[in-house]
Amino acid sequence: MKSVCVFCGSSPGNHPRYLEVARDLGRLLAERRCTLVYGGGRVGLMGAVADAVLQAGGRAVGVIPQLLLDKEVGHTGLSELHVVQTMAQRKQLMGDLSDAFLTLPGGIGTMDELFEAWTWTQLDLHRKPCGLLNQDGYYDSLVAFIDHCQSEGFLRPRHAAALIVETDLSRLFDRLGAAAGQAENQ
Repeated sequence: MKSVCVFCGSSPGNHPRYLEVARDLGRLLAERRCTLVYGGGRVGLMGAVADAVLQAGGRAVGVIPQLLLDKEVGHTGLSELHVVQTMAQRKQLMGDLSDAFLTLPGGIGTMDELFEAWTWTQLDLHRKPCGLLNQDGYYDSLVAFIDHCQSEGFLRPRHAAALIVETDLSRLFDRLGAAAGQAENQ
């Protein structure tokens, strides 16, 4: 796995642990020589992941729409920053540049990105694994909703299983790497 697209909040959240895990992920990416691909922001968890990657000597690639760059939330110290016109272009380019997707805590923008990448997997538009870090139970309700979708017949078990859910960052990263390797060999 050469690059991972990270979806996460543009806010830091209410608990310091969210920022700690974002920084842990940044260091892990750099240690594993894996390029960070993300939304290009300098704020919140997004900025924390990028800063940690860069401080550890790694590579960080941002993709940001012009409207967000105009609001001065773009990270200017990245290895690469791609400026696009729309949010749809942003998601498409982040996906094109990545071998896997990893989601940390975030809000509706994070959910939008996760669900689109996961939908692409369901539709066989790509075979890139999607991972969700259920940090400190943050996504317990979402995991329960996914189970509910399955039990009500709106989500096939194989499509639900395409979302790798873990509570431990290293274990999630390892499972994403293994799944990305399998996808490359198919």
